[in-house]
Amino acid sequence: MGQAWWRRPSALPLALLVMALCIIIAGGTIRINDAGESCPDWPQCFGTWGFDVSADEQGAYWAENPDEIDSRGIEHRYTSLEIFSEWFHRLLVGIIAIPILFNVILARRMKETYGETVYLSTLFSGVLLVVQALVGALTVSMDNIDWSVALHLSLASIFTSSFLFQYFAMRKAEDSKWDLFEMNPEFVSANKTRVDAMVGAVFSLLVLGAWVSSTAGGQYNQGCSVGFPNGWPKCNGTLLPSFDGPGVLVQMIHRFGAVLVGLVLVSGSARLRSEARIHEVTPLFGRITDFAAGLWILNVLVGGSYIVLADMESFPEWVSLLHLIFGISCFLVAVSASFFLRLSQGRPPTEEE
Repeated sequence: MGQAWWRRPSALPLALLVMALCIIIAGGTIRINDAGESCPDWPQCFGTWGFDVSADEQGAYWAENPDEIDSRGIEHRYTSLEIFSEWFHRLLVGIIAIPILFNVILARRMKETYGETVYLSTLFSGVLLVVQALVGALTVSMDNIDWSVALHLSLASIFTSSFLFQYFAMRKAEDSKWDLFEMNPEFVSANKTRVDAMVGAVFSLLVLGAWVSSTAGGQYNQGCSVGFPNGWPKCNGTLLPSFDGPGVLVQMIHRFGAVLVGLVLVSGSARLRSEARIHEVTPLFGRITDFAAGLWILNVLVGGSYIVLADMESFPEWVSLLHLIFGISCFLVAVSASFFLRLSQGRPPTEEE
């Protein structure tokens, strides 16, 4: 197809990918503002459909609905900015439902062109949106309990990656000449498990990160100490601290998990580059996995700076949001490699191979 990229039907999943990322960033903004309970009910917010809820109106709502009072108690009041961040997050979820419905309809109508796989991927993303909304409601009702927050981010990551898969699958159906769609089948079969392990490692670290952010250990003054080097790379002045209390335990699991993920990414990417040369596969594939490993290294430094900078008077909360963005980006890059392996048309080995 000779159309400009924004005129192709495959531009729709790209737009949905951007919207899904915006929803994740909005969710991260809620967390750094500590505003996860700023709308105590769902789908409304303090019994209204708006976000401009005064302190008196909040008090009146909690007096009428004592079961909705969160862990901060009846005396706590949220700012307009905190309420808006939660309200806006829900608004984005509502808005994306419209193009997702259109996405399913379009894929069904163009099934002959794009195939059953693309159509099923649109149904999958639609179902995930509904599930995500229900998990969001569960998170609110359970006062942001750690496992529900981790589940919410996990599903959001899968939801976002579904649009990436749809885009790649549609480009393949549009007869794109990308070398990544024509990889040696021997290379594909030999490395599919390795790449999946890399994806799984990054995904597991994302879940651990959400767990950290939603427990006592997620507050930088309630787990490991702060500052350099006693807060990071050490914890409370030692590399192997006492695990008394859940905060330290959760943070150390996350840190050791980051080390293991790094080993999987760096060693896996090095092996993939070697295999790509042997099977004469496009070097672009190795660059994708190298990029994922590079994002992991960068995110380790960002995560460390979050602990180090906490020792300063003007602590930049945006560093925590940046940590989330790099984590999601690392996952999406890694999962792209897995998608390309599955979508590759393959080519017969040459006589030399």
